[in-house]
Amino acid sequence: MSELTRQMDLILRGAVEVIQQSELEAKLARSLKEKRPLRIKAGFDPTAPDLHLGHTVLIHKLKHFQDLGHQVIFLIGDFTGMIGDPTGVSETRVALTREQVQKNAKTYERQIFKILDPKNTTVDFNSRWMSPMKAEQLIEISAHYRVARMLERDDFRKRYQDQKPISVHEFMYPLIQGYDSVALKSDIELGGTDQKFNLLVGRDLQRDYGQEAQVVLTMPLLEGTDGAKKMSKSAGNYIALEDKPEEMFGKLMSISDALMLRYYELLTTENLDRVKAMHPMEAKQSLAAQIVDRYHGDHAGKKAREGFQQKFQEKEFPTEPDASITLTRADVKDSAAPAIGIVDLVAKTKLVPSKSEARRLVVQGGVEVNEQRKQDPNAMIALKSGQQYRLRIGRRKFALVEYKG
Repeated sequence: MSELTRQMDLILRGAVEVIQQSELEAKLARSLKEKRPLRIKAGFDPTAPDLHLGHTVLIHKLKHFQDLGHQVIFLIGDFTGMIGDPTGVSETRVALTREQVQKNAKTYERQIFKILDPKNTTVDFNSRWMSPMKAEQLIEISAHYRVARMLERDDFRKRYQDQKPISVHEFMYPLIQGYDSVALKSDIELGGTDQKFNLLVGRDLQRDYGQEAQVVLTMPLLEGTDGAKKMSKSAGNYIALEDKPEEMFGKLMSISDALMLRYYELLTTENLDRVKAMHPMEAKQSLAAQIVDRYHGDHAGKKAREGFQQKFQEKEFPTEPDASITLTRADVKDSAAPAIGIVDLVAKTKLVPSKSEARRLVVQGGVEVNEQRKQDPNAMIALKSGQQYRLRIGRRKFALVEYKG
């Protein structure tokens, strides 16, 4: 395998789109010939203090380039963060203050070096060139783009058609992100699939400023623990980089087998054929231990794994369950032959957000009553006065239920 092929294989792992792949190959070939590392840029707006695994998809791809000897630039958008990225929103974002942005930026610097090599990473801030910029320079940048092009963006177009307001400063966001590529002379820019428009603006502006256009490489948006929605704090399906080791391990063990393979592809460099050959439980525990080690240090993953195995695989019910509730006659349908529906029972523990989530867990085999799996959402659980019932909900939650009729 040639060095060019080796680099292309690693760079393309998990990628959704490359614009243009022929340009990428040419840049890599020239880099190898001239022994000049490429400048790889990825920007992050510090709009929230904590990063989660969804954010690390791009950071891991930066690490791939870093391992191949290229120059990685982790750009913190402290200037653009005060505008607010209009991508994927139906109304104008509330602008953050400079103090909020700077505070969040400090936490980013601490967290990213759990993945990237600090000695070979350039951390930059786009306020470095934007803050001292004069008005005439900003106007000159604005002259490089047309309103019609801006309205090609799905989110802008929909808001315009729905007669929802679009503030003029929102048009500045993709322009400034694009100009960042000019200021940094980036060879390649990484971003999520939702950032494609902004990344392409960078290509256009670089050409206008007499530079060779950057290659755009988009990565998928990582699904959260529910396996459906994009990982986000608002959806409650996220795994934060600073979650406690046992909590991080447990969340990773809760994902589906199919999603596990996606996490392996996007968050590790493990051989996927080897992973597929492993038993799913072993593969998932290995993934969880590896990720816990990455963010909490060596041996943290092993310790979390041992705790998980003791608590969950040996069928040991914890001495302090997550919930303890008492049911009375008011909770059952027939006091003569008291019983309660399995979905209602799970919902009453308040360990799931809704009855629909309780039903989903039951159908997927994620609920046990006294170590007996219940998969029929219409099943009734017979109750006896004074008897306790041990519920396992998902892989990480336990409830003790007692009926007093």
